[in-house]
Amino acid sequence: MALDKVFPMTTEGKEKLEQELEYLKSVKRKEVVERIKIARSFGDLSENSEYDSAKEEQAFVEGRITTLENMIRNAKIIVEETGTNSVTLGKTVSFIELPNGDEEAYTIVGSAEADPFEGKISNDSPIAKSLFGRHVGDQVTVQTPGGEMLVKIVSIK
Repeated sequence: MALDKVFPMTTEGKEKLEQELEYLKSVKRKEVVERIKIARSFGDLSENSEYDSAKEEQAFVEGRITTLENMIRNAKIIVEETGTNSVTLGKTVSFIELPNGDEEAYTIVGSAEADPFEGKISNDSPIAKSLFGRHVGDQVTVQTPGGEMLVKIVSIK
């Protein structure tokens, strides 16, 4: 029997998933069931696009509920490592692309709560993997889909 995957995440990330799960179970699930009832009332289901659409949405919602329940059940809360000044899970890393790039900052989180648009990158991403264990002042070559990038770590919080 395969072991369930562990999902490292912050307390905040777990709470966000729990809120989404609660919304899907208490609100969205009921909305979809209601859409299916209404679509059924239109009669012949063989050519009923409203019914098909509602059933597809129901499958998506139920799949997302199952995924969220699994992620929450197997969540491993990231414990802030104090006293270490190297890049680890849960830390925010600021770096500049050399020779003269702008400063960028990312918080390294588990894949379950990664959101690059909010500055949260997955611990499985090429950038995070390249930075793990490094320190302020280190120059690191990062493999990206667009090629190699040389960065210098400015701060770790």
